[in-house]
Amino acid sequence: MTIRILWEFFAAALGTMAFALLFHVPRKYYPICGLIGGCGWVCYKILLCWCSAPIATFFANVAVVFLSRFFAVRKSCPVTLFLVSGIFPLVPGAGIYWTAYYMVTNELDLAGQKGFQTLKIAVAIVLSILLVFELPQSLFSIRRKEKTSSLS
Repeated sequence: MTIRILWEFFAAALGTMAFALLFHVPRKYYPICGLIGGCGWVCYKILLCWCSAPIATFFANVAVVFLSRFFAVRKSCPVTLFLVSGIFPLVPGAGIYWTAYYMVTNELDLAGQKGFQTLKIAVAIVLSILLVFELPQSLFSIRRKEKTSSLS
């Protein structure tokens, strides 16, 4: 199981870096984008053992958005640089595909089920982004201790 999770982490990280390349993210940020996407995917896979796909997606995406904000502050760049790429493994593209497939093949019950699940996952992604962006910026800022001179 751990070897499989490790391979999935690397696959998600590589896919995320490829997506970052498509969105013209500067090359020096590829490893961070890959790390964020891989961590999000591993969170999703682990949480999927205990809860449904929309809930697992919500919490995995909270981790992705949190890491994106953290690295954006550390590297002094826009958060969307990491967020758009890092969210890539969690987007329900297969759900959209199967919904369309079931509609074309006239299996409307399956299309409705898959479409509703895909919609719940999409809403979970949006809500997790909103939740983390409501956290104060000071939570992500670099705190530096100022040297104060003491008068004795």
